[in-house]
Amino acid sequence: MHDPQDTPATFTYTPIGTIHSPFRDIAGMPIQPNGARGTRGTIEIHASYREGLRDLDGFERIILIYALHRCADHRLTVTPFLDTTPRGIFATRSPKRPNAIGLSVVRLTGVNGGTLTIGDVDVLDGTPLLDLKPYVPAFDAYPGSCCGWLEEVAGNAETVRSDDRFR
Repeated sequence: MHDPQDTPATFTYTPIGTIHSPFRDIAGMPIQPNGARGTRGTIEIHASYREGLRDLDGFERIILIYALHRCADHRLTVTPFLDTTPRGIFATRSPKRPNAIGLSVVRLTGVNGGTLTIGDVDVLDGTPLLDLKPYVPAFDAYPGSCCGWLEEVAGNAETVRSDDRFR
């Protein structure tokens, strides 16, 4: 018998803007925002969504949720940049996800009309922005949390750069 919960729902998202960065190619990019310290970028918010930027200028960091628009397929097992062991996709930050959605916490350095100036950006130029949210340390930070296999290598994200393994 068919269980309706086994049938995945389909969702359609409309980008609210475009992320601009100095990164034109996937290879050589930082793999996390802490490896992109000082890298500046901008976000152009589409006119119909600009009213939603009201009151954002008081936040130091924002969470970007975006489409990984250059990922053509997904894999359930990947070898992450910080490891040589194949891992399950949901235990990694690999872009080859079943739903090509990325997330970055970046520094918000300015709001000017529909343009946001950001720092510590690790996102490919031209990336469609699906949503953004304010980063709130009281809600979003859990210092001391365990992070599985990444415990030993997470600090390496500051210096490791991407290659073309996830094209």
